[in-house]
Amino acid sequence: MLNVNNLHVHYGAIHALKGVSFNLNEGEIVALIGSNGAGKSTLLKTISGLLQATEGEVSYLEETISDQPAQDIVRKGIIHIPEGRKIFAKMTVVENLEMGAYLINDRRLIAERMDQMFTRFPVLRDRKKQLGGTLSGGEQQMLTMARGLMLDPKLMLLDEPSMGLAPVLVEQVFDIIEEINQQGTSILLVEQNAQMALSIANRAYVLETGRIVLEGAADDVLRDPKVVKAYLGG
Repeated sequence: MLNVNNLHVHYGAIHALKGVSFNLNEGEIVALIGSNGAGKSTLLKTISGLLQATEGEVSYLEETISDQPAQDIVRKGIIHIPEGRKIFAKMTVVENLEMGAYLINDRRLIAERMDQMFTRFPVLRDRKKQLGGTLSGGEQQMLTMARGLMLDPKLMLLDEPSMGLAPVLVEQVFDIIEEINQQGTSILLVEQNAQMALSIANRAYVLETGRIVLEGAADDVLRDPKVVKAYLGG
């Protein structure tokens, strides 16, 4: 479904990604773990068209997309849920969801999708007239995910969905990620909480200083001594 081949990305003189290659198959949850500064967010931004690669290729459903603008990549069914939530703080919950449906011209379909989001995230129904900036961190994360799901994406790029959340909310968010996947959306999950990410993923890659240094089935990566030492406190 998604293939990344020999991807290099620079920020000026900084070589952020150094020949990254990996793939994601339809229906999978693939976890990408690594420390701060490893290049995880850079990789997602490059896939979604927010950054341009200096070398290499990204292909989606056998079509090269690394030369396409972000808005065209969204139209192909790839949604990027950014780190730090990035909701529209001065808009209501309903208005945020409407922004997520900006490519849909059918008002009836928008209403149907919004009802689906309120069913999946009941707290948002209770808060639908509230401004996004007044929501708790967990509620904002749910709003961000719901906004992305308004377009019924085939592939979701999730960047640090557990960041800043209380443990009970982290579990709730990861349950929702699993549910989204079970309903047909493939997921590339960037996450510092390696334990949680690997517990729901099919496969995983470990990124260090712009290079993939380990890959395999999520269970195998979870048991790898280097991963246990570096990311799981072992």
